Amino acid sequence: MFRFLMGWLFRALVVLAAGFVILYGGDWAVFRLRGSPQSKVTVNRYVTIPEKGRKTEFDYQGTLDDPCSVSLFPQAGESPCWELRRNPNQGLTM
Repeated sequence: MFRFLMGWLFRALVVLAAGFVILYGGDWAVFRLRGSPQSKVTVNRYVTIPEKGRKTEFDYQGTLDDPCSVSLFPQAGESPCWELRRNPNQGLTM
């Protein structure tokens, strides 16, 4: 019984891994065939500074147009645009 379940688990993992490789490869191919499309998203930058007494100070650094790739996954060293649009507030912890 245990060997039977391990066989199914292994097959499921192989199918999931193959699906991810195919999806990422397809995204990369479409990204390259479309000429590496890029865009810009306006993001808000913050710096978080820890203080005494478990308090935190947030310093607003302003807005910035951040370049992004028009794809499902990060391509060409840039985050996908859908991710930056969903999370326009970016923080840096000191």
